Amino acid sequence: MGMAQWIELYGDRGMLTVGGAVMGLGFGFLAQRSRFCLRAAVIEFWHRRFGEKLSVWLLAFSAAVIGVQLLALGGLLDTASARQIATRGSLSGALIGGLIFGIGMVLARGCASRLLVLSANGNLRALLSGLIFAVTAQSALSGALSPLRAEIGSWWVVDGGPGRDLLARLGLGHEAGLVFGMVWFVAALYFIWRSPQRSLWMWVGGIGTGLMVAAAWGYSQWVARESFDPVQIQGLTFSGPSAEWLMRVVQWPSPPIGFDFGLMPGVFLGSFLGALLGGDWKLEGFKDGYSMRRYIAGAVFMGFGSMLAGGCAVGAGVTGGSIFALTAWITLLGMWIGAGLTDRWIDGPPASQPTPQASPALTS
Repeated sequence: MGMAQWIELYGDRGMLTVGGAVMGLGFGFLAQRSRFCLRAAVIEFWHRRFGEKLSVWLLAFSAAVIGVQLLALGGLLDTASARQIATRGSLSGALIGGLIFGIGMVLARGCASRLLVLSANGNLRALLSGLIFAVTAQSALSGALSPLRAEIGSWWVVDGGPGRDLLARLGLGHEAGLVFGMVWFVAALYFIWRSPQRSLWMWVGGIGTGLMVAAAWGYSQWVARESFDPVQIQGLTFSGPSAEWLMRVVQWPSPPIGFDFGLMPGVFLGSFLGALLGGDWKLEGFKDGYSMRRYIAGAVFMGFGSMLAGGCAVGAGVTGGSIFALTAWITLLGMWIGAGLTDRWIDGPPASQPTPQASPALTS
């Protein structure tokens, strides 16, 4: 049966839900096994320790870019119809939201997707932080924090269309986007070659995590083309779905099902299975009151920052970055800067490596 027949049986929302669950399952499993985490990659970068965490993130990011650009070149994806490009965006919201998200990411020791992955591994700190993240994101979307979000977002806006497409602004096509992704992939290979820690899951998990982002774009485009009703194409993101699932718990009637409905439980289940396979599942709580305050503050910053920026570390940084949305790249830059400065301020500069001492036998 083709997609059109499946849509006739279960509806486009039903098929999107199935796709979200499958992509989420793959993302959760691969992200858990590879330890995919933007915060860890940023800290390695700013500490000038170009190791495993940075390599995994670069593998995922470059795989997403390459996969998406190949889909576009093959006529299987129309990036111009994506929300991150087609609609009006905020440059001020992207930059300030990215900075705020980066601050929260360091305080909470993980981005939104990482918190969900760790929650499935038995980490109660991540579970509480994820709940606070969802509450804050919903407040920024349509609650008490929404006026502040709207005000900051109105300072510097850009119209949808070519003006929000970074490749179009530079007069380039998807071929250039593919080359750019290959350059980052080569950079990932270089850092892997330099890293003393290399594993199969580092390769498979990093590349697979990025390909899940590309697969989400391609699948939602497939459903959109076969459906008689308008369907918004999308990749993977965690800020909007977190807020949506919160409203499912506290509101009736709940929001309609769709890709995001299947994504969150899919990621949770995939990460849980990964933790069982690797023997990583264990209950963990807070060590003291300071750490709890830190995690809560970080979750609040991330929740507001993600809604202001229009996406989280995966939603804006990888998903939006893979289609070269201008605001997504600005958000990603803000995240790297905000996280780097916060890490240096809160946790201090990287410890200097001790100078090797000469052996007495060699100096005698």
